[in-house]
Amino acid sequence: MIFRNREQAAQLLAGKLAAYKGRHPLVLAIPRGAVPMARTVADALEGEFDVVLVRKLGAPGNPEFAIGAIDETGWAHIGPHAASAGADDAYIERVKARELETIRLRRAQYSPLHPPIDPQGRIVIVIDDGLATGSTMLAALHALRQRAPQKLICAVPVAPPDTLVNVGAQADEVVCLHAPENFQAVGQFYADFGQVEDNEVIALLSERKKP
Repeated sequence: MIFRNREQAAQLLAGKLAAYKGRHPLVLAIPRGAVPMARTVADALEGEFDVVLVRKLGAPGNPEFAIGAIDETGWAHIGPHAASAGADDAYIERVKARELETIRLRRAQYSPLHPPIDPQGRIVIVIDDGLATGSTMLAALHALRQRAPQKLICAVPVAPPDTLVNVGAQADEVVCLHAPENFQAVGQFYADFGQVEDNEVIALLSERKKP
């Protein structure tokens, strides 16, 4: 399965999540790629959309390969493969500090326009444009679980089967459109996988309908 773009993937996800239409779900995107997707899904389900801020912790010399992830509180998920990827304790502390600062800068960009929506007691659907190791999704789910949602759902277009197992242990429900065994990278499953910029994220959040 190859998705034309994120918009098509979001429309297909919305179809799989149709049972939540009319139940005022809170659809949260992991920035930046998933933000337009979350807007599409939220509109289709007559819900609200927002962002959940987490950052991937990249491996030494290979920042695109996640050894873990960190959330806004500073809690970090560190994968069991971190040491074999060359990440010792000192490296992990440095990269955590750097990515936490990035989260704080992004919150400063987004919050003046859009204070974060409280997920307590809500049906919460967390969207990403795909999972590889799943580290950022695990960090997002952990952060949200502490806020006592009514139900916590992970929804993604594509992910490898073993990652879905790990994520499934942290979510109440997992929706995934495609779980190939021959997974190498999220981008291989999109014909168009262009980068989403901060200005687009800010524009989408500023246009959000008030509850």
